Amino acid sequence: MFEQKTAKVSNWKYLMGCVRGLRKRIVLSSMKKRLLLSFLCVLPLCLFNGWPRRFQALKAANLITFDDGNSGRNVTILLWYWPFRKAYSLRGDVCWDLYRIPRCRLVDQRSLFPSADVVVFHNVELAMRQQKLPLNLSRPQGQRWAWMSLEAPVHNGNLLQYANIFNMTITYRRDADIPIPYGELLPKEAEGHLVEEVPLNKSFLVCWVVSNFRSHHRRSKVYKELKATVPVTVYGRWTKRALRSNALLPTISRCYFYLAMENTATKDYVTEKLWRNAFQGGAVPVVLGPPLDDYKAVAPPNSFIHVDEFASVKDLGKYLQELAEDKKRYDEYFTWKHQWNVKLYTDWRQRLCKICTQYNSLPQEKVYSNLEAWVNANNS
Repeated sequence: MFEQKTAKVSNWKYLMGCVRGLRKRIVLSSMKKRLLLSFLCVLPLCLFNGWPRRFQALKAANLITFDDGNSGRNVTILLWYWPFRKAYSLRGDVCWDLYRIPRCRLVDQRSLFPSADVVVFHNVELAMRQQKLPLNLSRPQGQRWAWMSLEAPVHNGNLLQYANIFNMTITYRRDADIPIPYGELLPKEAEGHLVEEVPLNKSFLVCWVVSNFRSHHRRSKVYKELKATVPVTVYGRWTKRALRSNALLPTISRCYFYLAMENTATKDYVTEKLWRNAFQGGAVPVVLGPPLDDYKAVAPPNSFIHVDEFASVKDLGKYLQELAEDKKRYDEYFTWKHQWNVKLYTDWRQRLCKICTQYNSLPQEKVYSNLEAWVNANNS
């Protein structure tokens, strides 16, 4: 407090000295003198009382705005090869231009390996031996290698060979270093959003779109038991009733319920079957795959029906019939639309840019000594 008062007194003396000097040197008419003196008297008071404080506050605000923890430098993310050989444009400042993520440089030129902070490898190409890790290159100090996969563990191949290689995991798991779910629900803003109405053109009780049908999958067994109780309309390559992409959601909207059943029971493995097909299609999802608690962690209460909530599939079928006949109870499964919007993630660039938002919060010395064990942890 004492230092602040001393600074104010010093500022005051300096400004008043300037005023006295100007008064001695300027020769003007009496009216001009009065106007000038008035201005010069008010100016020190403004500077003394308000402007410095506001400037300091503005300066502090700017410091907070631009201090993102990266010490003023870009974080360079190198994608070693594009997933499924489908490349996206990286022109300009992609992460900022598209997703408002600052100081994040996304590149795919392998020549930039020595300067990359993170190098990302998509597992599908490694598992299929279409790509190899550049183990012959000397990794710069501090560079992190990231393992990325959206596949269920059964499709990831032999991960034992990657012991003590990767520093970061990028996958749908909530406990991954960089979680990249297939979709999520984002809160709606208070104003400006209309609530979507529940589609009224319901023609079918239960629908299912499936191309990869395997009789040993649990979902296949559930389907067979369910169709013995209630009618199930099936689309997809398996039944030779494939749907075009622009016909998928309109078709599902005509169904009361959609079988959003995964082909494997894997921790947090909740795919577009829930987010796009059911939620965006306007049908109540009947889910199967991860445990009930995994769905509760990502979806609102009373927005889905889990097969495991029933003693038998027959009981599930009876419940679906009763619910479809009770409009009030059925509509309650869509109340989440008042507060939430469905966000799908399909662009690999957005997933990669997300690394920068968490880069500094991740342990610098982390290494996965047993990637296989981590990937298969808590899986059925």
